[in-house]
Amino acid sequence: MSKSRLYALSIQQRFFPLLFAFVLLLSLLATDLAGQDRTGDRPTREQIWSAPTAGDWKRPCLITWQRTWEDALAVSRETGKPILVCVNMDGEIASEHYAGVRYRQPDTAKLYEPYVCVIASVYRHNPRDYDAQGRRILCPRFGSVTCGEHIAIEPGLYKEFFDGKRIAPRHVGVELDGQETYDVYYAFDTDSVFETIRNGIDNRETVPNTVVRGDRPIVERVASRDIRDRLAVEEAYAAGDSALRRSLLQAAREHGEAAQVDLLRLAVFGFDVEMSRLAREALVNIESANAFDLITEALRVPMEPAERSALVGALARLGESAPKARMMAVVHRGLANRSSVIDVDGWTQALENSESPAAPIGIAVHEERIAGQDKVLESGDPGLHVDLAGSFLAFAVEQSGTDKEFRQSLLMDARHTARAAEELGEKSWRVDAIIALSHYYLDEIDDSYPRAEAAVSALPPGEAGWEAMAVLELFARARRESIAEAVRDKRDWSSWSRAFEGTGQWLTDLHTAYSVLDRHPRGTDIHVATHYDFLKLLGASGQAARILDQGLVRFPDSWILHDRLRGRILREKGVAGLEAAYETMLRERENGLHLEWFAGYASLVTAEFFRRRGSESKALAAYDRAIAHYGRSVEVNPPSRETADHYVALALAGRARLAYERGDHEKALEEILLCFAKKPDAAATMDGLGISPVDTAKMLLQRLKEKKRDDLVARLEAAMASLDPELLRLPAYEGEGPRRNFRGRRGQGRGRPPGGGR
Repeated sequence: MSKSRLYALSIQQRFFPLLFAFVLLLSLLATDLAGQDRTGDRPTREQIWSAPTAGDWKRPCLITWQRTWEDALAVSRETGKPILVCVNMDGEIASEHYAGVRYRQPDTAKLYEPYVCVIASVYRHNPRDYDAQGRRILCPRFGSVTCGEHIAIEPGLYKEFFDGKRIAPRHVGVELDGQETYDVYYAFDTDSVFETIRNGIDNRETVPNTVVRGDRPIVERVASRDIRDRLAVEEAYAAGDSALRRSLLQAAREHGEAAQVDLLRLAVFGFDVEMSRLAREALVNIESANAFDLITEALRVPMEPAERSALVGALARLGESAPKARMMAVVHRGLANRSSVIDVDGWTQALENSESPAAPIGIAVHEERIAGQDKVLESGDPGLHVDLAGSFLAFAVEQSGTDKEFRQSLLMDARHTARAAEELGEKSWRVDAIIALSHYYLDEIDDSYPRAEAAVSALPPGEAGWEAMAVLELFARARRESIAEAVRDKRDWSSWSRAFEGTGQWLTDLHTAYSVLDRHPRGTDIHVATHYDFLKLLGASGQAARILDQGLVRFPDSWILHDRLRGRILREKGVAGLEAAYETMLRERENGLHLEWFAGYASLVTAEFFRRRGSESKALAAYDRAIAHYGRSVEVNPPSRETADHYVALALAGRARLAYERGDHEKALEEILLCFAKKPDAAATMDGLGISPVDTAKMLLQRLKEKKRDDLVARLEAAMASLDPELLRLPAYEGEGPRRNFRGRRGQGRGRPPGGGR
């Protein structure tokens, strides 16, 4: 740690606690935990951070954000401008104000203009970042970046600058040498934040460079990482003829360090075969790990073996600094291999011809075996020892909620008895399986994995019992952890001839094990979901989709599988495709008892995406469809009423928020009162935009007071008073008081502390 950094920390340790205590005292005099007015003359949270109206959201975001942190660093070095890191959070009151109001005002844009700006938010506002032709779909909240970009940038910023605290809104100034100049959060008002941002420029000694962009030939601008140049290049490609497009792609190939990923994406997914080939050639030379997704997508297209090998080689090269790219290289080289542990053909045939498995042995049988254990142990019969060991294990698993010491004793008896059978000459997969599972449940994980592999290697295809299912799952877990360890240790994934035939073979084994579990008589929807997630992570989207579809046939009422289905539809077909897919399933009526419920949830998700886009009429119509679906769900399946009412209440609150934003306060009051009446317990539940019914009620109450609508104020206050007081408290992520971390580059603070905190 540098001396200046140590000095800055010593200053904070001496004076920050006193400053924090003083400002916190002021804040407590002004507001209580729920943000209610204490003194009658101090502004409330709702007054300070007014919620954006529908008109506010329709205005464009005027801040120009760089797409990646690497881009921001390059532009900062080129221009001499410092970087401004902005952090935002859906639903948080001040973040909503920044995103919907301040970032859309010309004076704020002018204030931020001397900086190279990046935005970090972990929330997705569009289901897709690109359309079918590779064109960018910009985030409706932040404008110049995709949702994938403002999500992807957050983890690196958190690691580098956030000091282990995820707080929003937040503004961090970063100088050319990578040192923070200020870090402002939990401020009471925008003025104090904006003054710090202004002082960050006024107090600088570095003079920015003058960089001329528009006058340069468009082909030269391919070498730039600035978003303005990127946009110009992409627009020129879209409008240009073949000659210009070829020139741009050739320049992208020569300047791989500029990572013109979105230019290459336009070519890869365009209709010109020659341009697509040139783009793939450029991908081979690209230097940014951000390109690995596009390389993976490009590999789905039929191509010559040499070209495919070059792209896989590019993944391996990018993998030197990006574990996921390294993993993708191994996937494309080795996923098609056959498992050396599991008899794939045998299991495939056995599962195709399998009938309903016999009922599992009842717990009474296990108790009877355990009661007669003395006779078994004296018999010297290895088969009876194995059965007794299995009963110890089964009984221990059944006793998961009882005394821990008793359960551990049963597990140790299972392990000991299985080993005794082994000493008597029993050599079977069950011995290895029982010992492996006993180790696992005793938290002796490392000892369990070798036995699990031995059991799976000898497991007869078609074995339908619980022990077979459990040891297959344990084997899959072992392979998954081996892969994770390889990523953490940054091993050379291309050398997959090492232990266990290398990491490529581990992937094959893992895929094969889950393929069996998906269809195993004792398999569950969790196995299907885990397999799907694994394949999706690997970029094998076609195989993943087939696994999910087959899983939904077997488990049509699975929440976790429908959750993944919604995500898949949104990625592939966008918002417009989500409800249509569920309407198709409803017409077929072969998808389970809860299909109307899931269709209602799909409509709710659709409504929230339309709200993010500012499409009020479409959002209202989707909310109406959600309410109708939930009504029919209760008719066909009365036990679904409790959860159906919960989501109907959120739909009503969503309609209330839309009415509030367009200024129809009477309609907003009507909807929020219906929400509270439908399901009071849902009042503090945040919707997909991070806003709860109580949040909307508080904003509405403040606006009604401003409008002197005492009659409506009384109705809303009465409804809120009838709720459990706990539902009116601030959510956990809200700050307790003013906090600020102002760092001088030479260990000295610059400017004055902001005047308060939230």
